[in-house]
Amino acid sequence: MSLPTVTVTRYVTPLREGGSLPGVVEADDLGTYVCKFRGAGQGVRVLVAEVIVAGLAERIGLRTPRQVVLDLGADLARYEADEEVQDLLRASVGLNLGIDFLPGAFGYDGDLAPHADIAARVLWLDAFCANVDRSWRNPNLLLWHDDLWVIDHGAALYFHHAWSGGVTDPERFARQPWDSSDHVLGSYRHGLPAADAEIAGLLSASDLTDVVAQVPDAWLEPVPGAETPDQLRASYVAFLAARLATRQWLPVAGAA
Repeated sequence: MSLPTVTVTRYVTPLREGGSLPGVVEADDLGTYVCKFRGAGQGVRVLVAEVIVAGLAERIGLRTPRQVVLDLGADLARYEADEEVQDLLRASVGLNLGIDFLPGAFGYDGDLAPHADIAARVLWLDAFCANVDRSWRNPNLLLWHDDLWVIDHGAALYFHHAWSGGVTDPERFARQPWDSSDHVLGSYRHGLPAADAEIAGLLSASDLTDVVAQVPDAWLEPVPGAETPDQLRASYVAFLAARLATRQWLPVAGAA
């Protein structure tokens, strides 16, 4: 099932915490969203990673904000005074990613004792997806209504950034270890074996296919050997399935 598509009706404000300058927007479904723009410097593969990792997070029992596809029209930029934002809006006409805005949410403050099992699942997810962006410098975790929410997955699935010359080898990604030493939840490594045992019953090959199917065709840019959206989806599934079939990437509980 693909993500729902809504139309942006108003650009509200930029969020200058991140380098890609996401912004808060309103849409015609009356929702308020954090918009990740296709015209940002990192390109549309970041949006692909956001969708895939969020879908995986939901399937292993983690909370992550609802996502939509935001259709952004060319006329929106003319009402924006900030030239940097104007340029970004002009470069992002078309389909962008919208992430449900969580009003009143606050950032992770270092205490997750009541959520230790959830913390271990976040570690598992980041190890599986090779996410390098959940450190103390940038936790990308929110607390909302006493629940932990994972956000900002664009730095995961780094392997697709090497596809300019063609799809690379899934087995290399499958074997690639993941360094947890800088992870904001590294102290919860002891929970990884239990988390892994539980997730083994939650995530299947069909789940991988379903998650990747949510990525819009417009974000699946052709590469040599995978020129169509369906071929690219198959490549993502192959990489994720290869990694799921191993545990060489999973940090050893108690390791530094």
